[in-house]
Amino acid sequence: MATVPLTLRGAELLKAELQRLKSVERPAIVQAIAEARAQGDLSENAEYEAAKEKQGFIEGRIAEIESKLAQAQVIDPSALQADGRVVFGATVVLEDQDSGKNVTYQIVGEDEADIKEGRVSVGSPIARALITKEAGDVAEYQAPGGLRSFEILEVFYK
Repeated sequence: MATVPLTLRGAELLKAELQRLKSVERPAIVQAIAEARAQGDLSENAEYEAAKEKQGFIEGRIAEIESKLAQAQVIDPSALQADGRVVFGATVVLEDQDSGKNVTYQIVGEDEADIKEGRVSVGSPIARALITKEAGDVAEYQAPGGLRSFEILEVFYK
């Protein structure tokens, strides 16, 4: 069974979602199914069908989160000792070689990725290009718009 890398923050977010699904969403959907069932004929009851479909989604998501947490390798970025190299959990300040603009990304697990928040998945092309590099190195990767180059200005672990 493969491990799922998660930052401490990502693991906490998944645990919170799991708690919400189990304590709020699941009981609400059970109640909705009971109310729809009370309306009588289930063969033409759209509310019942919708509630059953939503219940299937909720139960599937609960199983998915529980599986990920069971397989999780939780990494605390602040405890990393990577000697300035880019590793999972590191935050990297980059300079785009074409535009000269600086961007900051944290390398995170697939469930935590949010480019608007500056978090990129460890499996993304840019993260794969950055892993094991150090400040001063140039990382290149193939983007949909062509070859992109970034100089690593700073690597830190927070």
